Amino acid sequence: MRSMNERRTAGARQPETTGSGATGITELIERARRLAVPGGRHILGIAGAPGAGKSTLAALLADRLGALAALVPMDGFHLAQAELRRLGRADRKGAPDTFDAEGYAALLARLRDPGPGPEAVVYAPAFDRSLEEPVAGSVPVGPGVPLVITEGNYLLHDVGAWARVRPLLDEVWFLEIDSDVRVRRLVERHVRFGKERAHAERWVNASDEANARLVARGRNRADLVVRPGH
Repeated sequence: MRSMNERRTAGARQPETTGSGATGITELIERARRLAVPGGRHILGIAGAPGAGKSTLAALLADRLGALAALVPMDGFHLAQAELRRLGRADRKGAPDTFDAEGYAALLARLRDPGPGPEAVVYAPAFDRSLEEPVAGSVPVGPGVPLVITEGNYLLHDVGAWARVRPLLDEVWFLEIDSDVRVRRLVERHVRFGKERAHAERWVNASDEANARLVARGRNRADLVVRPGH
């Protein structure tokens, strides 16, 4: 396992690459399993642009690893809609400054070192897409869970409080997907959760794609690039 200093300088070299076909998924599961060392605590990050498939891969890994892993999404740190309106940021929800980055980094630090004793359960928030709001205390992470899997857009972002995140992660995988496929997925997801199609298309082109370009800048800070379908 690399040291914290080695992880901070990860951007100095190109990450490994792999696919996520049937063989690739098996390899990814085994790679995650190697991080799930009983008696310790490691954190695996799944990063990538909006619509890249982060939540799908993270959920699959957590499901296959069972009691060895807990899933803690970054999206639980979305600012509430009322706060976004107060700040004048509701029309670009999903940008880096529409999250509580300090809170997310603090939670990761606590997850790395939850403290002694069986009572040291850490509760993390989740994001309810049907409400479009974060929900506090939704995800319990017990002290005996050796691997936390976290996923989100900005795990490799290096501006402001986001720069604290990468050094707290033992390994980060970056999902890279064809942009046409990713945009189509995003539009369908917005429609599924209540947006009119025309509104969804405008939102994706104006907001999600701006965020995707920002996310792409962190690619070389990952340990592994996963290309779905390859």
